[in-house]
Parts: sequence; structure tokens; C-alpha cells
Amino acid sequence: MGNNSQIAILVPFCTLMVLATLNGFTREASAAGECGRTPIRSAFASLSPCLGAARDPQAKVPPACCTKVSMLIGTGPHCLCAVLLSPAAKEARIIPAAAISIPKRCNIRKAGSACRSEYNLL
Repeated sequence: MGNNSQIAILVPFCTLMVLATLNGFTREASAAGECGRTPIRSAFASLSPCLGAARDPQAKVPPACCTKVSMLIGTGPHCLCAVLLSPAAKEARIIPAAAISIPKRCNIRKAGSACRSEYNLL
């Protein structure tokens, strides 16, 4: 009887958690922000080849990272700033000054210094 009562409690709890999570994803996906309709977390996940370079300003930036950064800058420099300085980036132990130096290290000139001036990172 103990297992049935635990299941009876867990099923509604798990259902509630799934619904709350889906609601958050739906709200995030439907809102147009710095990256248009792409959620910041999704944009951040696309930059996974950049993790090493975003944690170490001396690290060589992989070509795959430069490609992803260039694509994100195409969305808008503010998108890149929002992604590199997002809570997801903080959770991943990204060093903001190292992260925002990636476009320059990739020789991508379109980015300018939008993040540096916007976030007072000189």
C-alpha cells in the first residue's frame, strides 16, 4: 500500500512540474527578444564549440565557434551580448571579458564593441 500512495502523490507532482516547464518554454519561445524568436538558452547551446574560448581569453578559438558566432551576430550584436552574458553563460562559468573577445579573436569585425560599451566591460 505504501508504494501506491507514493505513486499517487508523485504522478500529480510530476505532471505539474512538466506543465510548468512547458509553460516556461512556450512563453520564452513566443517572446521576441534580443535574438528574435530564438530563446537565449537555445542560442547559448548553439555556442557550445566556444566554451573553452569563453572560459580562457588565451585559448585558441575553434573554427566551429567562429562560424556560430558569425551566425549569431547576423541576428544582431545585441543577441550575441545577451547570450554571452546570460544566466546560462554564468551557470557555465563563462568569463564575460573572454566571451565578448571571441568575435575579435575570430577576426569578425561586424561585432564592434557592442558588448563592451553596453555592459561596461573594457
